[in-house]
Amino acid sequence: MSDVKFDKSKLPSRHTTVGPARAPHRSYLYAMGVTEEEIYQPLVGVVTTWNEAAPCNISLARQAQVVKQGVRAAGGTPREFTTITVTDGIAMGHQGMKSSLVSREVIADSVELTMRGHCYDAMVGLAGCDKSLPGLMMAMLRLNVPSVFMYGGTILPGRFKNRDVTIVDVFEAVGKHSTGDMSEADLHELERVACPSGGSCGGQFTANTMACVSEALGLALPGSAGTPAPYESRDAYARASGRQVMELIARNIRPRDIVTLDALENAAVVVAATGGSTNAGLHLPAIASEAGIEFDLMDVCDIFKKTPYIADLKPGGRYVAKDLYEAGGVSAVMKTLLDAGYLKGDCLTVSGKTLAENLADVVLSGDQDVIRPATDPISPTGGLVGLTGNLAPEGSIAKVAGTAYRRHTGPARVFDSEEDCYDAVVNRAYQEGDVLVIRYEGPRGGPGMREMLSTTAALSGQGMGAKVALITDGRFSGGTRGLCVGHVGPEAAVGGPIGLLRDGDVIRIDADAGTMDVELTDDELAARLKAWKPRATDYQSGALWKYAQGVGGANKGALTHPGARAETHCYADI
Repeated sequence: MSDVKFDKSKLPSRHTTVGPARAPHRSYLYAMGVTEEEIYQPLVGVVTTWNEAAPCNISLARQAQVVKQGVRAAGGTPREFTTITVTDGIAMGHQGMKSSLVSREVIADSVELTMRGHCYDAMVGLAGCDKSLPGLMMAMLRLNVPSVFMYGGTILPGRFKNRDVTIVDVFEAVGKHSTGDMSEADLHELERVACPSGGSCGGQFTANTMACVSEALGLALPGSAGTPAPYESRDAYARASGRQVMELIARNIRPRDIVTLDALENAAVVVAATGGSTNAGLHLPAIASEAGIEFDLMDVCDIFKKTPYIADLKPGGRYVAKDLYEAGGVSAVMKTLLDAGYLKGDCLTVSGKTLAENLADVVLSGDQDVIRPATDPISPTGGLVGLTGNLAPEGSIAKVAGTAYRRHTGPARVFDSEEDCYDAVVNRAYQEGDVLVIRYEGPRGGPGMREMLSTTAALSGQGMGAKVALITDGRFSGGTRGLCVGHVGPEAAVGGPIGLLRDGDVIRIDADAGTMDVELTDDELAARLKAWKPRATDYQSGALWKYAQGVGGANKGALTHPGARAETHCYADI
């Protein structure tokens, strides 16, 4: 590959490296030790979300150095840069969580601006924490230069009282401690052992869900999503990702050639089959928009209805991501689904081969019970469901993986912020049978559409996960379990029905039928809407204010710009 000669006249970097007028630009490159030969090679942005905020991101800087080796070996010149992350586990349960979803847009925007400003020809992106994965994939599709995504890898499981534990066990332990079911000494011991290494949260939470998506979409090399972060064998995938992006330049294979509607449907199948995070219902539509494809929350949920749930993963199941890796990884899940007719095998991937070609030599092991046969699933339909009704005209989503509790009728207990609901839960100021309603936490109303893991985990820790329901126009962590319905739209901040509820209104949730309604007439809802007044948030300046001015509904992905459908030009063709 290193002997391939690339035609700079067709690449964006010609604007910064070619011709007498670009002598000043080349001077900057010489100042950093770039040779003349390297200047006239394709310039490849190698972007990571490395930081010291959390274990999710800590190994990315080292992995990037290996990616750069692969780029150089294949005749490219890597240019490393970083962007932000907001780490959900630390942002959770307080005002900091308002920054989380906003960070997805900042990640995509900042990568776009860096690539545009320096005219890089291609991109390899490495991500760890939840929003950084879709953020980088969105940027790849927005720019549409040859790109390879690589996940930083999962954390290893912790061990507590002879069982594997994850960070969600710590959140749920807070609920147990609040009811006297766990001692302070045990809680302290658990918090010290739950996260024993670098890497992203260890169950089928949002990071591992979106890592599976990266392979299912075809944006990541086969097998790259599964290897745990501490394993040095990840280096082989990093080096191969660097080499492969040069092959994509040579063949002019771009992200929008790969991420088609069929590929998005494949990704939704894999999310459902693994009992993945409800956040996929937010991120897949956003990724689709960057490719100019209409694919909203209910389109995603339609796929979930038709997909068997086959991977027995936490939080609803028994196993962690390391166990999935040892059972054959995402490739084994996809091979099972492909053989059973649930995936479209002719989709192109960054390997240069189709999905079916990538999976042709995958052999399923019978000596494991992490991945079930599609003919003998954990349940016949996916681990997530969409719900609509007079309380969610634009739709909503619930994670039902691992729970038999799928119907609930009860009185509303209404809270206008997560903090108010969390206090009620911790103090047991609610009744069995209630439907806890957390509103004004949507994309615009939060602003930022917070996750509710602290509250839902406290409920589970109190043993109430099957005795109450919770609905919100905000989000849930991938670690949430129990009958919890999120992304309720329209959100309260724009006058959605969830904003019209009062304590005592009877709410009916039926996850099997896909419905969620409040027992109010259309006339009563209309009268309440007429009396409803918008609420101001505490965020009247800064990034969160700016986000709230332009963000759209959760059902379309909480987008802040029109996407590829409104393009008049594509960066890759400048």
